[in-house]
Amino acid sequence: MSIVITGASGHLGRLVVDQLLAAGTSPAQIVATGRDIDKLADLARSGVTVRRADFADPSTLDEAFEGADAMVLVSTTTVGERFDNHRNAIDAARRAGVSRIVYTSLVNASTARMTLADEHRRTEEYLRAGGSEFVVLRNGWYLENYTDQLPMITQYHALPGSARDGRVSAAARGDLAAAAVAVLTQDGHLGATYELGGTPFTLAELAATISDVLGTPIAYQDMPVADYTAVLTGAGLPPGMAAAVADADAGLARGELFTTSDDLVKLIGRPATTAREAVRDAAAAIEAAAAIEESR
Repeated sequence: MSIVITGASGHLGRLVVDQLLAAGTSPAQIVATGRDIDKLADLARSGVTVRRADFADPSTLDEAFEGADAMVLVSTTTVGERFDNHRNAIDAARRAGVSRIVYTSLVNASTARMTLADEHRRTEEYLRAGGSEFVVLRNGWYLENYTDQLPMITQYHALPGSARDGRVSAAARGDLAAAAVAVLTQDGHLGATYELGGTPFTLAELAATISDVLGTPIAYQDMPVADYTAVLTGAGLPPGMAAAVADADAGLARGELFTTSDDLVKLIGRPATTAREAVRDAAAAIEAAAAIEESR
């Protein structure tokens, strides 16, 4: 079976490729695609087929997906363009004869009111209306959305947000990649929609966890959505993405990023990574990187 992984130059897509290889899938069976194939050079050296695929340029997709039996369609990050991009990829996959599409959607996509959910919901509907077999992985909010902010959080001793006391069932990208590998390599998943989330927490609880792990006081600072948008923009996020992330926090407050489903644990066959584990590992990685920099 030939498997195309889209977005392999990004975080989640690359993890799916790496975990397929670790699970024993032959490099010859994997096609890693992305807009910047220079970022995939090491995969090409290992025997993985590397092809350029730009969802905004459909002319690149037929060749990129040629000969594939299955595809992991990793959702794109460009707010406002996602559905058109996803539709282009799905159409090209059908033309190429791809018989199974695994789509990475958003938890509670069918009911959530946040801006990010709309394009996921429309993509799911388009996927279901077509002729290809599919699996929908409704991925929870990434734990990395928080741990990537650790330098800023520790600098200001604050975790900002607009989530009030809402609970988020965040999960590690590595766990979500493992779920994708499971549905690719196991039988019995076609037509399924899985709600994937880890152990839930409030952002106040996350701040307390960060305080405990790092040994420094961190407080959750709740603020209006407009103020949080300004904070994110000031931290370097493009305005459109900053607005979408802040809007997602408002959705979090409404319970839209919370799930009681144990689908993730069932798919990966082990406990999901906890917030404490993610913070601990991220802090250790930051410390190791700093030590390497100091030694130069």
